[in-house]
Parts: sequence; structure tokens; C-alpha cells
Amino acid sequence: MALPVVSVAMKKKNKPSLLLSVGSAVVLIAGGAVGYWLLTQGKPLSRDLPVGVNIIPQDALFTVSLTTDSKQWKKIENFGTKDTQTEINKYLSQLRDRLLTSNGYSYEKDIQPWVGKEITVALLAPEKPKPKSKPVADKGITKISGQSLAIVLPIKDQKKASEIFAKLSKPEVSKAEEWKQRTYEGISIKETEVKSGDKLSVAALNGKYLLITDSAKAMERSIDAYVQETSLVKTPGFTSYFPKIASYNPFVRFYLNVPGSAEIAAASLKNPFPKPVLNKIRSNQGLAGTIILEDKGMRLKGVSWLNPNRRRRLQNDKSNINMPTRVPSDTMVMLSGSNLKRSWGNYISTSEKNSLSPIAPEKLRSEFKSWTELDLDKDLLSWMNGDFSFSVIPAKSSTGNQEEQQERPAFVFMVKASDRNKAETSLQQLDTIMKEKLQFKIQEAKEANQPIINWVRPVGVVATRGWLDDDIAFLSVGVNAPVIKKIIPKPNQTLLSSDLFRKTVPQEFNSSNGKFFIDVETTSKQLPLASLFPNQKIWLDATKSIGVTTAMEDQLSTRYDVFVSLQKSSGKDSESK
Repeated sequence: MALPVVSVAMKKKNKPSLLLSVGSAVVLIAGGAVGYWLLTQGKPLSRDLPVGVNIIPQDALFTVSLTTDSKQWKKIENFGTKDTQTEINKYLSQLRDRLLTSNGYSYEKDIQPWVGKEITVALLAPEKPKPKSKPVADKGITKISGQSLAIVLPIKDQKKASEIFAKLSKPEVSKAEEWKQRTYEGISIKETEVKSGDKLSVAALNGKYLLITDSAKAMERSIDAYVQETSLVKTPGFTSYFPKIASYNPFVRFYLNVPGSAEIAAASLKNPFPKPVLNKIRSNQGLAGTIILEDKGMRLKGVSWLNPNRRRRLQNDKSNINMPTRVPSDTMVMLSGSNLKRSWGNYISTSEKNSLSPIAPEKLRSEFKSWTELDLDKDLLSWMNGDFSFSVIPAKSSTGNQEEQQERPAFVFMVKASDRNKAETSLQQLDTIMKEKLQFKIQEAKEANQPIINWVRPVGVVATRGWLDDDIAFLSVGVNAPVIKKIIPKPNQTLLSSDLFRKTVPQEFNSSNGKFFIDVETTSKQLPLASLFPNQKIWLDATKSIGVTTAMEDQLSTRYDVFVSLQKSSGKDSESK
């Protein structure tokens, strides 16, 4: 279910001053009149690939391609609240002022008339240092720095571009410093220094693209990638998997070089990744995504894939039980997967002794052992190799009972056991420890004529465990919360049947390996949520719900379909529908 997550610090000081600072950049074209340079013809690219990927070097860490369609940007105004619109407008204004206005240019007047439907920005990997004369031990990570940016702008209208370039070349219009011209691989390049201190390099390629970089070396590397056909297009799996998430008129498309980005991130660590962890990360190749604007919100179609040249292959555990049919329709949060034991093992392989891991597996094991005296892997996870789900269910019932309305939501865990006898032995051991070590009262009871075990404290029932359909173990945790009545017997109105779930959680895949759903409106009101990013409440208030479905495409790739249902901005018509 989990996505392959890698934490990468990708910001480079002062780089935003380059993005779309095309006003300064395009002046170089005027110096070369209206002529454009022809290069060696490469193989035609699929229209399903982002613009300019045949120019971006193969070792690029990250690329993002943005639509230039003003109708799509206008559609953003149909979503969110007054506060979110204020935040968005503030950010866009700052970006516009920093990149264009301060340099005397306007996107609408100076760029929009000639640029194509999409612009691609790439973060290039630093150049690796030359190998030393003497071999050294492989410590897994080479400390490198000096990332560069490259921007590819397709030229839609050459005539209009030449007119604007000529206008911008006039001294009273241009704020650029002195431009110097040179040639590399037969291609004319012009360079100048900008306010940020970067050396801006610009070239026109094949009369189709304007290439801008923030260093001379980055320009040469990009031209090499284009001429020698060593661009992103040659990345293993890139042209195979990116088209799988193609969409008509995408808003944003992106690509993450997983192993390259991981190495850059790890270079700043005091303790390098353990070699098994590094090897596991290196077996991944890419993560790509397409964001589409829809009438009700935003959709992300994603795909991650392994390097086909390595031995690692994915093991498919397709879901046999539909966990959304086990929980009630008012469930606020649900995460389900197809094999908890394997999911845990996959997490360990990239997280153990990894300082970037959000939760250290060794610490979790240690604390579980200290608290319960049981071995997490041997006593519990060893029999949890079936479907599983984690849910948050409100205690409030359809009866509207005042006491129940005041109860907090409960956490409910379900898992299919591969060996019920072994599972029951472990759970009975857990009962004993809860009684003898933590002073819980273990109480046998029945719900809808079905046996259950309650863990009781003076405040009431703290947790309840039992079995569903003989092989599905469950544990409900919530002080005196009557949630157990919502899962026993099996609910008539299930989460799968709820209108919000069906509209939020993508159902494109015939079979899936996991699903995630959160009713953001309800959850944010009933549960205290940790602060994960600035102005979090503003963005949560603009979101109705989020749904995710994952499915294994083949032994090398996993697909992700994400939908974020957004509030409609008050007073806005969906004029772009």
C-alpha cells in the first residue's frame, strides 16, 4: 500500500529567480536574429511524455512540467475557501513579482504569445567528482553538491517569438547585463550573470525549444543529452511507464529519480545508510505522476517502478477480502492492504537503522517487547499475512443517543489470520499480560450472540477483541465507545456503499493491493490532528475527502490513483466545466 517514500532536500538558494525569468533569458535570441539551429534528429517522442524530456539529462533528480493553459489556472479559482484563495493569490503574486515584474517583463505580454502548451523545469544532479587514482572502499554515498536547474520552453509561434525577442533586446526595455556568446557542439549559446549571482545560459534547439540553465556546465550537459540521445527518455522504464498515467490536458506532470535523490539526501547524513537499505533504494528507478483538474477536485495518477536491470521483483498480494464492507458507512478513516506481514517486511528493508525513517522499526519492536513481553514479529506478525485494515469509526450511532454522541471515535484494527490457532494463542498471551502487568480486567462477553473479550478499566471498556467469520481477528480501542455494535453483526450500511467513499476512492483498478480513505471534514472536527505543514487548517478547511487506491501493474511497477475532493469556492461558477 505504501508508497515508496524518500525524503529529499531539493531547494537551492536563489534558484526561484531563474524560473520563468525568461524575459531576461530570451534577449539572447534577438542577438542572433530570427535564425534557429538544427540539431541531429532523434527519434520522435510519444505525445504521452512531458515536453522537453529528450533534452533533460538522464541523471536529473526531479522534473515538473506545468501547463500554460490559462483556463486550467483559472479553474483553480473554483476550489477552496476565501482563505485558501488568499494564500494561493499571495504566492502567485510573489512568484510573478520575483520572476518577471522586477525584471521589467510580463508573462501575458512577453511569454504567453509564443510559448507552447507545457513548460518543464528540471533539477539536475550535481556532477560526480572525478575518480581518484587509488581505489577507496565503497561507503555507499559520495558527498556531492551543486545542483543546477534547467528549463525547457517549447516555441509555439516562431514569428511571434522573434518579434518579442527583438523588442526585449532594446536597451530601454531589457534589464539584462552584458550577454556573451559562445558555441558548443555547433549550437550557439548566450550567457549573462543575473542578480542572484547565477550565470544564465540560453540556447534555441532545433527551432522548437528554448533551453535555459543556471550554469554553463548544465547547459553543456543538457545539449549532450539532446545530441547524444542520453536524456531521460533513455532511463530504464521511463517511456514504458510514463504513458500509463497519460491524460488529456494534464495540469502538472512530474518525475522523481528515486535512487539519485536518495543519495543526495543521504549525503548530508552523519551516519550513511546501511548497505542493505541503500541497495534496496537503488533497486527503485522512478516515481512519476500526472495531476488532473476535475469538476469536484484534483486527481493524481501515479506509477513507481523498479530498475529492470536489477534482480528485485515485486510480489503481488491482491486483496481477496473487501475491508470497506466490514466497517460502517460513517467510518472517518480507513487504510487497508493485502498482506500486513509482507508490508512490514518491506518497510523494515528500507527503514531499519535509517535515520530518515519516520518510525524506527527497531524502536517499535523494543517498545512493544517492553510493554507486552511479546515479540512483535514472531508472536503477532507471523500469522498476519492476509488482508488488513486500520479504521477510525465515530461512536455516535444512528439512534442519536446523547451519551453516544459525546464519545470519542474508536480505532479498529482487522486482519485475516493465516493460522487461527497460533493467533489465538498469541492473543490469549496478550490478555494475560494486560491483566497481570497493566491491571486490566479481562471480561468475556457476547455481542449479537458472538463471543468477544473486553479489556476493562475503572473508566469502562477500553478495548474489545474477537473474531469475524472465523479467520478475521479484530481489536477495537476506545474508552467505553460503543463501536463494537457497528461491526458486529456485519453492518448493512457499509463504507463501500457510502456515497462519499464511492465518489472519493478511485475504482479504476479491477483488483487492488490497498486503499486509503479519509473524510477530512469530519475527522478534522473530531480528532486532534498533528501539524504537518504551515497553515494546515486553512488547507484542511478547503478539503472534503481524500481517496487512494494502489495496484500492482506487473512485477516491476505499482500504480497509484489519488483523488482529493475539494470545497467549491463561494461565489465562483464552474465556468471551466
